[in-house]
Amino acid sequence: MHLPQPLFPVGGQPIIWHQIKALSEVRDLKEIILIGFFEDHIFQPFLSKCYEEFPGISFKYLREYSQLGTAGGFFHFRDQILRGSPKNIFMLYTDICCSFPLNDLLTQHERHGRLGTIMVTKVDRTSAHLYGCVVVDHETKLAEHYVEKPETYVSDMVSTGVFVFDQEIFGFMARVMEKRATEFEHEQAQESAYGRYEDLDETHNVNRLRLEQDILRAMAGDKKLSAFLCTGFWRQIKSAASAVPANGLYLQKAGKESGVSLAKSSSGGPEITGSVYIHPSAQVHPTARIGPNVSIHARVVVGPGVRINDSIILDNVHIKDNAAVLHAIVGWDCRIGKWGRVEGTKVSGTDDIDEVTHAGVKVNSICILGEDVHVKDEVFIRNSIVLPHKDLAGNKHNEVIM
Repeated sequence: MHLPQPLFPVGGQPIIWHQIKALSEVRDLKEIILIGFFEDHIFQPFLSKCYEEFPGISFKYLREYSQLGTAGGFFHFRDQILRGSPKNIFMLYTDICCSFPLNDLLTQHERHGRLGTIMVTKVDRTSAHLYGCVVVDHETKLAEHYVEKPETYVSDMVSTGVFVFDQEIFGFMARVMEKRATEFEHEQAQESAYGRYEDLDETHNVNRLRLEQDILRAMAGDKKLSAFLCTGFWRQIKSAASAVPANGLYLQKAGKESGVSLAKSSSGGPEITGSVYIHPSAQVHPTARIGPNVSIHARVVVGPGVRINDSIILDNVHIKDNAAVLHAIVGWDCRIGKWGRVEGTKVSGTDDIDEVTHAGVKVNSICILGEDVHVKDEVFIRNSIVLPHKDLAGNKHNEVIM
């Protein structure tokens, strides 16, 4: 896949669009700034569309030219962030799928008046160690303790990657940076004194600032961090395997909102089950059965008798007669022949494993066809990853095809 993850389409729109849409509905929000490593021109077409769709908001992309940590870019660009004199500042990670109750988050943040508020969600106790865990006083909403991916059980309340801070957060960050610089100099002096100075790892790099370990933990220790519980849906999008269930969650959300147009069954059209997005330029045969949780993008052609569910079909794909696509991502310009079958294993729960490979071996997960893959007639591709520009004339099961 040639797109950066934030621009990969999920629920009919780029992943980051869902966050921007939620932010656009926050009262009095004036500016949205994207911070990342990608070259400026990659995001320019997307931002141009955002200017048209959200005319009351200013958009800007700021590029990090070195690895500054999860809070380093935020701190580095503080002057540009503060230029509009914001009272409160949202910070969202892009690798998440969420219902984004941002107005409720802001209301609680302003009511409690602490330096920042972290949005948390409840996960199964057995998987809590995979996330940043927050110990919460449910009466005062105080985040009493924060631990990033603890080795033992701490709490089943975990960070969602959504935060809101008072503008004074940058002063707090500056003090954390000064303290770390002093500690770093002290460690260097000790190492030199004993003649065993070595290059230290990234945790000792004074130019890197980690939101979780350096900032949130310090805020919780100083009783300056609140916690807001998200009762809607949430999951991470760490791999392609998470994109398919995230696609379903966003489509289901769209189906409950007024003014959102999803595909519906009609007398002269295909059979639609559940939440389905079909791009206006796509051609779907009336005898096809689509859904639930399917996104079909621009200029796709779906032939007679085709069955698709729990899948993302990207631009310019042609799926021929009586083929089936289940629990899969089909990349740009792919072709699936008559009676062909592309099938993965369903990934549904938040705590399901999001890996598609482990130790270089394909595990039971979604099936992925890269760009311009041709699956011949009557070929079955199951639980496999196929890299771009391949012709598949025989069945493949649990393989990574390079």
